Amino acid sequence: MVQVYRKTINRNRKQNIRNLKYMIEKRYAFITIILIILFIIIIFRLFYLQVLKEEQYNKELVMSIEKSVESTSAPRGRIYDRNYNLLVDNEAIKTIYYKKESGITKEEEIKLAYTVGELINVDFSKMTDNILKDFWYINNQEKGKDKITDSEWKDYEERNLSSDDIYDLIIERISDEDLSTYTEVDKEAAYIYYLMNKGYSYAEKIIKNVDVSEEEYALISENIDTLKGFNTKLDWERVYLYGDVFKSILGTVSSNNQGIPAELASHYLENGYSLDDRVGISYLEYQYEDYLKGTKATYKVLPDNSYELVSEGTRGNDIVLTIDIELQKYLEGMLSNEVLNAKNETNTEYYDRSFVVVSDPYTGEILAMAGKQVRIKDDGSKYIIDYTPGIVTLPVTPGSVVKGASMLVGYKYGAIDIGEVLLDECIKIKDTPEKCSWRTMGNIDDLYALRYSSNVYQYKIAIKVGGGNYVYNEALSLDKSAFEKYRNMYAEFGLGVKTGIDLPVESLGYMGSSTLPGHLLDFAIGQYDTYTPIQLSQYINTLANGGSRLKPYLLKEVYAPSVNAEEKFGTMIYKAETEVQGTVDVDKKYIDRVREGFNQVITDGLGYGYMGYYMDSSGKTGTSQSFIDTDGDGVVDTETITSSFVGYSPSENPKMSVVVVSPDISHSYGNSTYQSAVTKRISANITNKFFELSNE
Repeated sequence: MVQVYRKTINRNRKQNIRNLKYMIEKRYAFITIILIILFIIIIFRLFYLQVLKEEQYNKELVMSIEKSVESTSAPRGRIYDRNYNLLVDNEAIKTIYYKKESGITKEEEIKLAYTVGELINVDFSKMTDNILKDFWYINNQEKGKDKITDSEWKDYEERNLSSDDIYDLIIERISDEDLSTYTEVDKEAAYIYYLMNKGYSYAEKIIKNVDVSEEEYALISENIDTLKGFNTKLDWERVYLYGDVFKSILGTVSSNNQGIPAELASHYLENGYSLDDRVGISYLEYQYEDYLKGTKATYKVLPDNSYELVSEGTRGNDIVLTIDIELQKYLEGMLSNEVLNAKNETNTEYYDRSFVVVSDPYTGEILAMAGKQVRIKDDGSKYIIDYTPGIVTLPVTPGSVVKGASMLVGYKYGAIDIGEVLLDECIKIKDTPEKCSWRTMGNIDDLYALRYSSNVYQYKIAIKVGGGNYVYNEALSLDKSAFEKYRNMYAEFGLGVKTGIDLPVESLGYMGSSTLPGHLLDFAIGQYDTYTPIQLSQYINTLANGGSRLKPYLLKEVYAPSVNAEEKFGTMIYKAETEVQGTVDVDKKYIDRVREGFNQVITDGLGYGYMGYYMDSSGKTGTSQSFIDTDGDGVVDTETITSSFVGYSPSENPKMSVVVVSPDISHSYGNSTYQSAVTKRISANITNKFFELSNE
């Protein structure tokens, strides 16, 4: 029995050994297969990297170990007017600059400053006392520290004073006697040292770029090996061939020692710029940076630290504007004179500026635009500054110029029809002052109401649009939806909405929130919401072209730089197209009726003479109540009168439109009710000039 049991155990043991051996052999075979597969993958990968991709990775290796650098800047594209007159160009200027090398000490920089001062003449007239004191402290560290008392050092150790506080105390205590040993040579070196360390540490610092002589330029160029960090280059500056004409809207470029301003840094850094790049920082230079910026030259740094050109830099693209520079030049000169002369007239205590926009009603192109403001010096003398940006940023109360849109509200919602007669009489709502036209006109139709600018005609339209029942000196209830009806119609003309003009800033204007019945009546005559001059330009263009709201614009064409000296431009990159932003949702016969009324305004109404010699014109005058803050306390305290005009010519198929706005031209205080005719003079003059130039 025991023997049988032992045999059974031995059989089981042998079977287990056989099973274990089989499992080991199976696992070994599996591992062998895995290793073979891995070796195949490795061999294939090596073949792929070393044979198939050898050329690519060799190039990447070269690129990774080679250092490349870009030139510091490239000239920007030129700017032309619509007739291809050059407005803005680049002028090469010899520049001596310094870029700090890694590891250089203050002592080495001071020595360099003295050396460079011997080679070039640097104007240090702008050096302040603090610049010289800082230079003294750098050279006299121990003497400077001796100016701090023991108690102040204790406060510093206890962190009651910061290192900046200690520095300020030292600078404050450096006396004239301390500085008395400095000669003119020392002062020049101090200023050069200041320029070397001004701004970002990694940026190029302009040491001299004005009146750099050939000798100075050569001396620095020949000694760059010993003048660590100093070098020369031909930089550029913007040149304005028409002086200050349209300059504010052309915009500005950061200076060659400024780099990107802090407020624009995030925008430009996100787009791949460096902080020391020169970029457009305002208006058209900023708006069209992508077109105007040049392409920097790229160099490969060779083992001996010399440079090999990889790709040449190119000037930026040239842009062509819609502006007619001759019309613009005339406008700015004439406007300056008119504003200055108007300031000498009666009741102009609060008047100081006027704005003008001339455009093409069928394209939206801005042909000329300007704003001028008069300032008064302490001695009482007057001078003019440019205020053209106010055309897109300064909303005004428009007054009766919007009555074309108001009349269309009446037509659209059935409040009136063509030729309808209403009684012009003073309107009186309970507990409010009477609301009247500038004179009582009796029974008048729609054309007469436009021709002589009846307020009451518009009041009665608004009451009907609002579903009201007017009774003299009784309360008036109107449907609040009437406000939206007016706003929607106005918006179809571009009033109360941004025009989208191609400038980086544009204001929307003020939109009133009250829905009182009296405010609806004010709304109907342009005495409630406010609009910018550019919005008024879009409004009159929409009426002039028959109901299409066109986007106003300043950029007409873009060209690549010419590669042929005999050709002005290279390949065309962009050509503007008219952009229709919307159309007026009203029957064409009503638009034509308003256009007829606007024509009568010029030929036989309040706008007679506003379009100069060109009586086959259309337009609308506007006089509005405005309110200003005269003492700067943030509270509106004075009522003034604003004068506006919108017009176009000829009445059929107009070639131009004009908008003139003169805020605060008069007031109702005192005995005189005189209002300057400056708006009329400006409008007539610019219309005459436009046709004079177009007929040449």
